[in-house]
Amino acid sequence: MTTPTTDPPGLHIAGFRAWLERFHPELAAGELEASVIAGGKSNLTYAVDGAAVPLIVRRPPLGHVLASAHDMRREHRVIAALGGSGIPVPVAVDVVDDTESGAVTGTTFFVMQRAPGRTITRRAQNAEFTRAGIRRMSTALAEHLADLHAVDPSAVGLDDFGRPDGYIDRQLKTWQRQLDASRSRQTPTLDRLQQRLHAEVPASGAAAIVHGDYRLDNALVVGTGDEPRISAILDWEMATLGDPLIDLGILGLYWDLAELPGAARIVPSAVDVDAGYPTFDGLVEAYARRSGRSIPNLHWYRAFAAYKLAVILEGIFRRHSAGETVGAGFDRIGELVEPLAAAGMEWA
Repeated sequence: MTTPTTDPPGLHIAGFRAWLERFHPELAAGELEASVIAGGKSNLTYAVDGAAVPLIVRRPPLGHVLASAHDMRREHRVIAALGGSGIPVPVAVDVVDDTESGAVTGTTFFVMQRAPGRTITRRAQNAEFTRAGIRRMSTALAEHLADLHAVDPSAVGLDDFGRPDGYIDRQLKTWQRQLDASRSRQTPTLDRLQQRLHAEVPASGAAAIVHGDYRLDNALVVGTGDEPRISAILDWEMATLGDPLIDLGILGLYWDLAELPGAARIVPSAVDVDAGYPTFDGLVEAYARRSGRSIPNLHWYRAFAAYKLAVILEGIFRRHSAGETVGAGFDRIGELVEPLAAAGMEWA
């Protein structure tokens, strides 16, 4: 976290306190402090202390906001819907359109209770766990994903949360629009990968609730030694209904991201096979056992994951260059775009 301030970028803490006292007085308990939480690469996340329970506030980036990529209402809805499903998610509090009043963020924002635990983002943190504990935590991550994909959307009120038919084609078009709206320089390898993905779209299987950014550092972990436990899955801003193999592709990209030259110093990862983490193939096996599904070749999905992350980073590069977003390491984020695209070309 950053050092707590009265008004971190993008959040008026006095306005938030007044909103809390009016609409959720059961949570208003005194003076508040807010900090920007490091980690997220798109939406801004704040830890708020001083309320009756620790809170999290989420809002879109400070500038260059594309509504489809930063939809607070969708993120709030899926977290609220999954609250009783057995999938570990934070407790949702509220979602607010503040675009007219500008009293809190000047955007739509949502509030949830802060789940216990910490994110595991760096290899130094692996010392907290035994090899068996790391293996157990990794297996649980894969099993939670399988459980998510097994949830009946209708049973949790998400039957209209997306349009599964044509999902992959729409994903490609969405991220192409995102790239076009984020362009500030030439990205030749990324453009070639985009063409390659369009040319070889796989046929989708049965639809499921898709997280869209599923990875180890989007989970909170409690416990140490042999018994780490995932307390919550975070960052549901890209969730929809679609092809569940998209989530496996994303998980595989981040699981092996440290192998990409230069990635570790820009996007740190705790994953280290020598410390006890399984290979990505091992994660897929755990997912397959839990889901009872036969998993096809994931090359296209891993290539798409590389493309998607590269487009996201290109957007962050543009916003940071324009002074429209904040975050540690954002000054170097653009260096990864073309290497990611090259890795995607190899997978494709």
